[in-house]
Order: sequence, then structure tokens, then C-alpha cells
Amino acid sequence: MAEAKTGSDGPSELIGLEYLEREHAHVRARLAVTDDVRQPHGVVHGGIFSIIAESICSRATGEAHDGEAAALGQSSNATLLRPISSGYVNAEATARHQGRTTWVWDVEITDDEERVCALVRMTVAVRERP
Repeated sequence: MAEAKTGSDGPSELIGLEYLEREHAHVRARLAVTDDVRQPHGVVHGGIFSIIAESICSRATGEAHDGEAAALGQSSNATLLRPISSGYVNAEATARHQGRTTWVWDVEITDDEERVCALVRMTVAVRERP
């Protein structure tokens, strides 16, 4: 798939997010669990799940528009179900609505044992570039 014409991926690059699969309406990515993403109790900080979800959904939405539109996180609702303390944070996003001005995604976050650890509903705004 063509790279987005938007430059840096921002926070996802800072935490080391790795894309495994990027298609029009489906994305898989993972993040190695390191001390940089753990909170003081030794588990991945819940905000990291939101960073992953917004990053992969916004990027995929923007790429679906050939980088010509600005894809911006509009709403995010994360439900944290179980902690992850080692291995990888695995994310799989599926577009549920692909509208002219908004896309809605469901993101499932799992650990290496394929246990669901978080569910994120992500809405991405699609806007003309200034």
C-alpha cells in the first residue's frame, strides 16, 4: 500500500508501533512492551491503547483517500478489559462505516495469547486539506 503523504506518524513512531497489514478497511499492528509504555505498576498504560487505535485508524483512513484528505481523530472510546505486561500489544482494526466525512472503526487489542485486552471504537473525521 502506498505511504500516506502526511509525513511523520507522530506518537506511534515515538512508541515504536509496527504495521503488519494495511489494507483499505483493515489494519493490523503491534507494539513491543517495554518500560517506555508501562505505567508504574508494570502494565501497559491504558493511553497507549488509544494512541495505537487513533494512529492506525487515522493513517488507514488517510491512505484510503490517497493522502489527499486530512484524517483526524474525532472520537475515541476505549474499554480496558485486562492488562498486558510483556510481549506485544496486538491491534486489529476494521472499518465499520466509510462515509464521506467520517469513518468509524472497531479496534480489538489483544495480548500474545490472543486474549482480548481492550476494545476501542474510533471515529475519524475526513476533511479537506487547507
